[in-house]
Order: sequence, then structure tokens, then C-alpha cells
Amino acid sequence: MLTALIARPPLFGATVKSFDPAPALAIAGVTDVVQTPRGVAVLAENFWAASQGREALTIEWDEEPAEARGSAEMMAEYKALADGPGTVVRQDGDAGASLAAADKVIEAEFEFPFLAHAPMEPLNCVVRLDADSCEIWTGSQLPTVDQGAAAAIAGLPPEKVTVHTMLAGGSFGRRATPIADMVSEGVMVAKAIGGRAPVKVLWTREDDVQGGYYRPMYLHRVRAGVDASGSVVGWQHRIVGQSILRDTPFAEAFIKNGIDVTSVEGVSTMPYAVPNLSVDLHTTDVRVPVLWWRSVGHTHTAYAMETMIDELAQAAGRDPVEFRLAMLQDHPRHAGVLRLAAEKAGWGTPLPAGRSRGIAVHESFNSYVAQVAEVSVADGAIRVERVVCAVDCGLPINPDVIVAQMEGGIGYGLGAVLHDAITLDGGRVEQSNFHDYVPLRIEEMPAVEAHIVPSTEPPTGVGEPGVPPVGPAVANAVFAATGRRIRVLPFDRNDLGSV
Repeated sequence: MLTALIARPPLFGATVKSFDPAPALAIAGVTDVVQTPRGVAVLAENFWAASQGREALTIEWDEEPAEARGSAEMMAEYKALADGPGTVVRQDGDAGASLAAADKVIEAEFEFPFLAHAPMEPLNCVVRLDADSCEIWTGSQLPTVDQGAAAAIAGLPPEKVTVHTMLAGGSFGRRATPIADMVSEGVMVAKAIGGRAPVKVLWTREDDVQGGYYRPMYLHRVRAGVDASGSVVGWQHRIVGQSILRDTPFAEAFIKNGIDVTSVEGVSTMPYAVPNLSVDLHTTDVRVPVLWWRSVGHTHTAYAMETMIDELAQAAGRDPVEFRLAMLQDHPRHAGVLRLAAEKAGWGTPLPAGRSRGIAVHESFNSYVAQVAEVSVADGAIRVERVVCAVDCGLPINPDVIVAQMEGGIGYGLGAVLHDAITLDGGRVEQSNFHDYVPLRIEEMPAVEAHIVPSTEPPTGVGEPGVPPVGPAVANAVFAATGRRIRVLPFDRNDLGSV
């Protein structure tokens, strides 16, 4: 077996103009240097030789068609788009008129950065190719898509391609690309050397963080108001961001009337009884590759909605739990997890000195999750001390798995909202590894209690629904502690001063 590392373009959309393989071939252990549609692959007898060979390559890139904007420029363009109406997603009543007559109106703008999946295990794929068959070993979330892509590249019927789906050390959506990027690269490289040896293509963490696929960057602009009795009378919600599904095989099924369902999920099905609600969407043109990320659109829609609901409760002078329950009378499963989480967390009871609570509830993947976060804030540093979670996922098939997935989702979501952002400068990703794209560290993990609602409803997903509520629950607790709202993620971008 040979190990291959691919030198990919430094800008998304750039291509190879020319390269000199000689310096790489001069490295001991390097056997081949070949060009593929994704870049230039260096093959070697081991990883270290392949790495040294790739570093020695001299490549001239054609950056004319590439994405050259930075994150700040993109966000400025997003904000300009948000000044005008987008494609209508949902229209109930007359939100504009109701807000004009509201007693109090809250206006908020939320910024969400690109996010990497950052699985702990580096991405990898092994391919053995010969004239009439192809065999693949990889961690995969879409084995059938991987098989089809491999067959097309190898020029074989799909039944001649065998995919061994291996256990993977984390995926979070990254091993589910519509173009089967890891498998495609493996087959491309194996084909380029005529299949004379099995090939292992490895993405280093730097490769993935700087040249992989990301949760899209999003902007939400929201206006909502309450009347003199403290009831929500109107809500306008505008979303600006990139489509995950455009130009993929899934577009026909999931993009309707120009609306990518993953851009608006959660907001488009808002459960709260708001008589006048408008939701619209601007889909942006960005050449940064994007992909579903654990809980997909709910990662940003839940945050915008659930922190906004908290602001409205404050404006109405009402308790955040009571305020939500009053608007969830037609959604008993939302209300059920909300009540259970509040009860188990001791909502309304005194807390230890220096701690504050926040709550959020959200439905995703047909499962309902509410979370109460307890936080402390000292010298501007946020520490999440405890998270109490209630989940209704229908009939509980394996309670241990349900609890584990809630715990894991909370940890994964916390790392993102507290620390993480992929930022671009002149089109180049600025982060590279865990020192500057920081997952939640073990000492930051809060105590987690997960409570399962007994149910006879059909069982539903638990791998992703634990993620969306944790960000807004923590943000609402931070407000309770500091009086400050966090609308630009991650939290680390916000200066909480000496609070």
C-alpha cells in the first residue's frame, strides 16, 4: 500500500496551472507525483515521506476563478442583502402592521460563522483498484453515494465496487459529501498510477480545517414585538446564507421554489403561536464548499429563535418558561420537554452564588429537546457548570444510547458556540488545527443530566437534536448573569469585560 497526500488549492475554486514534481520525487520514499482534478498527489511508502514530498512541491495555481473574499467582506454583503426582502418562506397574517402597532419591539441581528466538523480521527480512505473491480475501506455516512462516485471514476458498474464501511472516529456530517470527496480522491489517485498498488489517501487535520467542507456562514435579522398584555403579536425573520444543497443530487428533492429547506428549518416550522409571522430567505453565491454539520440548519435557527424568545419574555416582564408554555398550547411535546427540563433543573429555585440559568427548547429530526444551562461568568470568562436536558424521541429503544447522544451533542455544540469559527482572509482559511479551532476541552465539559420522556410514539432521531438548544440556553443564562445579549458567535468574539 502507498500513502497519498494531496496538495489542494489555497483558494476555493483555484486549479493547478503547472507544477514541478522533481523536488518531491527527490525525497526518499516518494514513489509518484500525479495530478488529479483535486490537485497534485504525492505517493510514498509512508506518511512522513508523502508529507515531506508534498511540502517540497512547487505548484503554480490559477486563482482567477477562485473565491477571494474574506469573511468580513462576505458578512458586509449579507447585511446589505438583508436590507431588502428575500424569497418568502412563510407568511402568516401581517407582521409589518402588527409590529407597527406593538407596545414594545425588539430588533436583533445574529451572525453565525463558518464551522468545521473537526472530527478527531483524520479523514482517510483506502482504495484497491484493478481492471475489473474496485475495493474501498473508509468511514462513510453515504456508502451508496460513495460506491456510485467510485464506479463513475473507475469506469466500472456499481456492482463491481465494494465499499467496506469502517467504524469512524467522528463524522458529524463530514463523511457524507454529495460528491464523495474522500472516496473520489482515493479512486482518482489509484487510477492515476494504474492501480499498481492499494492507495491510502489521508487528509491531515490542516487539510480538512483549511480545505474541507463547512457549516455555512449565516446572518439572521429579526424584529418581533409584544402588546401591552405581554403577548407576542408579530415576528419578522430574514435569513441570509449559502445553500448546502444547491448543485447537488439532493437539490430537486429539498429545494422548493428556490428555498433550501436546510437554510430555514426550525424557523419555517416555528411552533410558537405568533399570529403574524413572516420568514424570508436570501441565498448567497459563495464558492466556499459547505455541507451539513451536526443538526444542519437548526444550528443557527434555534439560536436566533430561542434567544429572541427570551428577549421578548424580558420585554413582557414574564418568566421565560411560562412565556414559552403560553405559546405552545398546540404543541404538547415541546411543552412536555420544557416542563420536564425546568422541573429537573429546579427552575425558579435559588442557585449557588455566582450562577445563573437559561433555558431553550427546540425540535429537530422529529425529536424534541429542552435544556437548562447553569453558567458562571468571572472576569469575562464563561463557564458552563451544568446542563439539564429533557428529550422526547418517541419510544425509547436504547436509553443508554439516547443519554450518550444528548451528552455528546451538548459537548459538541458547546465547543462551537463558545470558541469556534472558520474565518477567511482574502479567500484563505485562517485556522489550521486544534490550537486555533478549539473543540470543547474535557475540563470545560459541564455536568449533564439527561431525562427521557416516556412515550409510545414512533422512535425518532437522537444523534443531532441535542446540539441546537445548548447554545441559546447558555446565551440566555449569560444574559441572566451579565445583562448582555450575545448575537455574534462564537461567544469568544464578545468582550464581557470584567463581569
